[in-house]
Amino acid sequence: MGLRSAAEFKEGLRDGREVYHRGTRVEDVTAHDDLGIGVDHVALDFELAEDPTHRELMTWMDGELGESVSRYFKTPTDATDLLNRREMIERSTRLGSSVVLLIKEIGTDALFALDLVSDHLDKNAGGQYNARVQAFHRECKQRDLSLAVAQTDVKGDRSLLPSQQAHPDYYVHIVEERSDGIVVRGAKAHTTCAPYVDELIVLPTRALKEEDAAYAVAFATPVNTPGLKLIASPFGSPPVSQFHHPVSSEHRMIDTLTIFDDVFIPNERVFLRGEWQYAGPLANAFVEFHRFTAASYKPPLCDLFIGAAALLAHYNGIAKAGHVREKLTKLITYAETVRGLTLAAAHDCRIAANGTAVPNIVFTNLAKFHFANNYHQAVSWVQDIAGGLVVTGPSEEDLANPETKGYIEHFLGGGSGVDAEVRLKAINLVRDLTASTFGGYNELLAIHAEGSLETQKITILRDYDVERCVRLAQEAIGID
Repeated sequence: MGLRSAAEFKEGLRDGREVYHRGTRVEDVTAHDDLGIGVDHVALDFELAEDPTHRELMTWMDGELGESVSRYFKTPTDATDLLNRREMIERSTRLGSSVVLLIKEIGTDALFALDLVSDHLDKNAGGQYNARVQAFHRECKQRDLSLAVAQTDVKGDRSLLPSQQAHPDYYVHIVEERSDGIVVRGAKAHTTCAPYVDELIVLPTRALKEEDAAYAVAFATPVNTPGLKLIASPFGSPPVSQFHHPVSSEHRMIDTLTIFDDVFIPNERVFLRGEWQYAGPLANAFVEFHRFTAASYKPPLCDLFIGAAALLAHYNGIAKAGHVREKLTKLITYAETVRGLTLAAAHDCRIAANGTAVPNIVFTNLAKFHFANNYHQAVSWVQDIAGGLVVTGPSEEDLANPETKGYIEHFLGGGSGVDAEVRLKAINLVRDLTASTFGGYNELLAIHAEGSLETQKITILRDYDVERCVRLAQEAIGID
């Protein structure tokens, strides 16, 4: 089949999947008042593949299949592939009003990691997983499947290993082994876009010891598999007003608590089955690709910060103020540092033993750390320029009411003759991005998505060649 239309993608989601939202079973996610917003948003991935303006970037002629497929499924083999991938993610996020799509990006990050680690496992530990991974990868591109990744276990007491927990289900684990497959139980948190995808890929969240071998499990399963239940988070769900919520009323993601209530996984979809030594390497390999994806979708939001701040500086008549120019310069520096580090990570990639191009780990983590560590400061610069009306302005209903409309238009106009409604729309953009439920969602996403600040610091220190710098210091003081 190769490529699907947006309509075909949506039809594929009407498959009896078990999704809950605010205590109610959702019969059809595509028709749901809240979840349906996300479905329409992520369908942009399929629309771009059909659009002549974007088709060349978003698709790729696969020699094995002899047809065009989504370029997301192309395993990167050099810097050019990584640069194309970065541009796909940034462009689609920008067209989604700074909200990333994430229905193929994360899933293919996982496929690349699984290919790397299963190849090593098969060659060094006598496994039989790489052929399964490649077969699933082939199926994904052939059927143009959408994918989510469930990695973060709920963990319980984080100071304890999985087998030491008060009950065994705080981490997803194998509860039964059969000749034709395995049965798994447990739960994963923060599973992004799970209600909107065809397949779910499950990965370990951490390194494990031998006593935790049952928790060393990786697999793929259709979202409508019996026993798989998705409890959708309502947070980040705005009212539907486009005036008050110009971004989040039309573009949003959803995260789930993903329950595995004795789910059967057939052998051909099992990619790790108790090989505990490979749980940590698989988790880390996924992160190497996933943080590159993360750093690639951050710049459109940074750009929107710059644009909203500059627009409101003009509307508020303060564009020439020294502190405003300084804040805009800092916002530009913030955005372009993230973008530049991501480009550098692609250019300075390493080629793994199986031929896959892996983004530079240090540059990737620096990009993600810089974004997350400075996010709240960037928000404060935008809010300072925008002013207090971000949280005290009148409502859309007041602007529509003949008794109050005239007052609003009379008193809330801005510099250079801008009318009140236009100024309020710009102010509402800042509210939606930084001071709404959606804005709060973004605040936490910046810190915790793709790993916390601490994990990035650990990775930077671990992978940087500190010894090279030590040698330079020794040479400077004459030590052989």
